[in-house]
Amino acid sequence: GVTVDLKMIMALVADEKTDTVLEAAREAGATGATVITSVRGEGLEPVKTFLGLEVASQRDILLFLVAAPLAREILETIATAGRFDEEPGSGIAFQVSIEDAVGLSTQEGTILQEIEDSI
Repeated sequence: GVTVDLKMIMALVADEKTDTVLEAAREAGATGATVITSVRGEGLEPVKTFLGLEVASQRDILLFLVAAPLAREILETIATAGRFDEEPGSGIAFQVSIEDAVGLSTQEGTILQEIEDSI
């Protein structure tokens, strides 16, 4: 397993915000991301239709595995970049604790360096 305390940040974003959010996360200390494209989500507002077709924006899921000490700053940075609190439907993000992980030994040095750089 990994000896670094990790968090996973999951961001569900309107697809036109994906690149902006990815760039902001990297600048805040995320070392990489997994993007799952074209997922469907329904928010509080009912989906609008035009001639019977849904007019809903495409959404992406962005997954970031980050060092715990950086997690809150990354979360706040992507929320600001994506305008999550200003624009309804632009996105949401949350973090969850990672109990254990494997396959990260090649990245552990980079993650530890990110923590050191932030201190």
